[in-house]
Formats: sequence, C-alpha cells, structure tokens
Amino acid sequence: MALARARPQASPHDGPPAALRHLPAPVSLVQQAFREHAAFVAKMAHRVTGRSEEVDDIVQDVFIVAVRGVGALRDPTALRHWLATITVRVARKRLRTLRLRRFCGLDDAPEYESVAAPGATTEDRVLLSRIFELLDTVPVNYRLAWSLRHVEGYDLEVVAELCGCSLATAKRWIGAVHAKLVVEVDDD
Repeated sequence: MALARARPQASPHDGPPAALRHLPAPVSLVQQAFREHAAFVAKMAHRVTGRSEEVDDIVQDVFIVAVRGVGALRDPTALRHWLATITVRVARKRLRTLRLRRFCGLDDAPEYESVAAPGATTEDRVLLSRIFELLDTVPVNYRLAWSLRHVEGYDLEVVAELCGCSLATAKRWIGAVHAKLVVEVDDD
C-alpha cells in the first residue's frame, strides 16, 4: 500500500513563508533550512495527520517555531531531526485542536483519499482511509507514535525521542494502536 507524498502549494524554492522574511540574522539558517527541508516537513506533516489541507499551516508553524528557537540549536548537523521534533509537536497540537473542533461539531469528518499515492489501487485507498479514520479515534500521542513507526518508518528509539516519551511508553502506545487496528480492520 503506497502513501502519497505531500504536495505543498508553495515550492521550497519559493523561499520562506512571508512571516519569516522580515526577521533578522540567525534566521538565515532557518531560511536555508526552509529551502532544504520544507518538503521533508510537509511530507511528514501530511503522513502523520493524513490531512493535506493542514500541511501548509503546519509547515509555516514549524518554521516560525524554528525561528524562535534557532539560537538554542547547538549542533547544526542535527537540524533535520530538530525540525522533525518540532513537526511532531506542531502536528500534536493541530490534531488535538481538530479533534476538539470535530467533537464540538465545528469540523467535518476529514477525507483521507489524498494520503494514498496516485498509483494506489482502489483496495489500498479504501484500506488507508479506514486506517486513518481509526487513527482519529485513538489518543493523539498514540496516533503520532504509531504513525512515526509504521508510516514514517522510524526506529522505536527515535519515535520515543520525537514523541518526548520513554521507549517503553512509545512501545505501549504503538502496541495499543496496532491491536485496535488489527481488530477493527479484520472485522471489516
């Protein structure tokens, strides 16, 4: 089953979002990071949230946070991992907000067809939609840990680090989601 790559509306070659263009010096590192890593952040945001309509906002929020925190980055070679951590935090906040909006009746059920790659079969599209619908029913931290492990393919240690939890907790979250998916998908 193939997942689609996120298609951000603005190309990374268009430069940083307007909110970043007027800011001073260490921002040049963030501008360079935007050019080099915006597509990575967009892909990750799309695949962990499953919502293409949220990708641009998440990318912009990630780089705004990066501008504010770039002074604390001690190892420039860790930039990509640092951006992944910020992406997970921003996605967590966005997913919680979306869940609350949906609970209050302020948001419609999302369409997950964009998650599947263009060449995916009808069966794959249906299965991916069902998986993402089920992911909407589990706690956000569980969803993120499972997505980072099984959609993004990160090692368990990296998943724990990106989620800001212990290795045991990450394993427990992933296992709980996996068990639910096996039961629910097998029942369909």
